[in-house]
Amino acid sequence: MSEVTGSPVPVEPVLVEQRGHVLLITINRPQARNAVNAAVHIGIGEALERAEADPEIRAVILTGAGDKAFCAGADLVALSRGERLAPQDKVQAGWGFAGFVQHPISKPVIAAVNGFALGGGTELALASDLVIAVETAQFGLPEVKRGIMAAAGGAFRLMQQVPPKIAMEYLMTGEPFSAAHAAELGLVNKVVPADHLLDEAFALAERIAANAPLSVQASKRIALQISDHQRAAEDSFWAHNAAEMRALMQSEDAREGPRAFAEKRAPVWKAQ
Repeated sequence: MSEVTGSPVPVEPVLVEQRGHVLLITINRPQARNAVNAAVHIGIGEALERAEADPEIRAVILTGAGDKAFCAGADLVALSRGERLAPQDKVQAGWGFAGFVQHPISKPVIAAVNGFALGGGTELALASDLVIAVETAQFGLPEVKRGIMAAAGGAFRLMQQVPPKIAMEYLMTGEPFSAAHAAELGLVNKVVPADHLLDEAFALAERIAANAPLSVQASKRIALQISDHQRAAEDSFWAHNAAEMRALMQSEDAREGPRAFAEKRAPVWKAQ
């Protein structure tokens, strides 16, 4: 509470801090397990735009506030209240989930995963260039347990980034996997104790920032086929992703999954 007015002090949903050549972006909703709403989407997206435009920024770190969750995915509570999870502005909406997954920039992005990263949290990690995770972090795409799908890039990026048979297992079962196993699969660069997470992330960012920035940025654009702020190689994946999601969300099962979750019961699937 404010000592002057007695009114609540507004909490910024996304914190942005520049330390030297590194921009730290923190999802600041620990009470909601850093779930993504429209304000988080805009905050992350605008921070990425700032990073891309500022030649002094050479690397970006994305993390979550608190020690429980990196990001719990979409804010289903806000959605149940009828709130939008993406902004109405078409350019901002085009950045994809969390203002991030369809928003490639030339500057390297490191995900510092400070806790659970299930669903959309895993999709943020998949969309990052490098990942440092705490020992207790958990990854996974549990959407199939809820009658929906990993529509923020997870369904195709997991297949691209880990061995296909293993990726298919996690996509089909929706089961979580540990940070240690994520590192074995090559999804995580390094697993560290919680109190070392940001130190390790900044150390990695600073090693990158010590190199010629234009060389680093050109290398990333070539590696990911980024042109005109788009990853052209992913266009067909996103088009197919959108078509499948539209059809799926019209199904009875897509309504049953979230309803069963809210009612704390096992879903009854009808495949229709």
